[in-house]
Amino acid sequence: MTTTNAVNASSGFDFASNAQSPDWHAHFALLADAIDTLLSGDEVALTRLSAEQSDFIRFNRGKVRQIGQVSQGKLTLRLIDGARQAYSSFTVCGDPATDLRDIADALNTLRDGLRDAPDDPHLLYDATQWTQSTRRSGKLPAPDALLRIVTESARGLDFVGFYAGGSMVRGFSSSRGSRGWYEVSNFSFSWSLYDPSGRAIKSTYTGDHWDDSVFAAKVEQAAARLPVLGHTPRALSPGRYRTYLAPSAMLELVGTASWGGFSARANATARSPFYGLHSGEVALDPRVSMTEDLSLNITPRFNEDGYQRDSVPLIHDGRNAGQLTNARSAREYGLTPNGALASETPESLAMAGGDLDAADILAALDTGLYVGNLWYVNFSDRMNCRLTGMTRFATFWVERGQIVAPVDAMRFDDSLYRLLSSELERLDAQPELLLNDGTWGERQTGGWKLPGLLARSFELTL
Repeated sequence: MTTTNAVNASSGFDFASNAQSPDWHAHFALLADAIDTLLSGDEVALTRLSAEQSDFIRFNRGKVRQIGQVSQGKLTLRLIDGARQAYSSFTVCGDPATDLRDIADALNTLRDGLRDAPDDPHLLYDATQWTQSTRRSGKLPAPDALLRIVTESARGLDFVGFYAGGSMVRGFSSSRGSRGWYEVSNFSFSWSLYDPSGRAIKSTYTGDHWDDSVFAAKVEQAAARLPVLGHTPRALSPGRYRTYLAPSAMLELVGTASWGGFSARANATARSPFYGLHSGEVALDPRVSMTEDLSLNITPRFNEDGYQRDSVPLIHDGRNAGQLTNARSAREYGLTPNGALASETPESLAMAGGDLDAADILAALDTGLYVGNLWYVNFSDRMNCRLTGMTRFATFWVERGQIVAPVDAMRFDDSLYRLLSSELERLDAQPELLLNDGTWGERQTGGWKLPGLLARSFELTL
């Protein structure tokens, strides 16, 4: 892994980097072919590559505080012999001689480990032969160009943000003959505008095609609401309030419920927060439909067990339509795998929109809460899909279609079942694509495409 960093630079920064990214596609093909020749007997190898070439930039008060570039690759080698298996993950540098030596050492170590390993009763992998490739180049801003547009757009504003962008690759190879490749370029930029009170408005811009005018418009839109933050906050008592939940707030709710919500394993053991929906005891509003939508092309169409992945309807017209089934769950519970990851959480969740145009949101809300973001969301009653957390930035009190005051952070506790059934009034006409902005260890693929939701009531507790 190669990184470069500079701290507290505001202008005139030298953006040249010594981080060089290898041709990962050609390199992975070379490594996969070599692994096949190193196997003996009935051994099977499943190999995964995860690599990236990314720029990271932090802003504070509209100036660069920290900048860096990361070029890294990680190989996970999975050796299977009969019903036994073992894993090894290690860094690859792109030099064939070095990486092949590390692979040979890893194979020897795995063989030693398999000698005394017990059989894995839930081992299942796809042994068919297939080839699949997704390669999509994006239009990303160069670091110096990004600095210029941020400086122009944030002039006079207390702008704090984090940008991550670049290329990501995921590769898969099976010694049984399967090869998968996923290579995309995209970006994620989240920022907040602060006013002297310490309150802030948070915004995000994600995608694979950067447009200066789109970014500038988002900053301008958020800045137009800054004066409201200086108003005396509206004090609200605990209770239920008419509320509009923006797509970023919906992400926190739906994303949290997805932790086991669509999992075949959690459903089979009655631990899914959507168990009532799966069992047919609960029905949502007929306008609610959700799909693990691989057509968004924001995550690989193959998984670590060698299965190709297709879109999976999860909720259709308010009722259960399917679940995410990993190979191990399939083996344990007698099901058919559908390419789900080991976590059985959605990687590309899309929720159908409705008829509420963006320009009409405040008028439709009329009087009530506009919630831009939520945080610290967790379950308060998992089996009833009840969630608790805090409102955060960009939460406003609206009267007669006009934002009149900020609302300080408050705790909510409400059931997603209720919000998506009896309390659902309208959904945004154009769902927003929100890419996964996770960078822990490496940039993450996937994301969500979600509409905002106008609820007849949303419960605040303190």
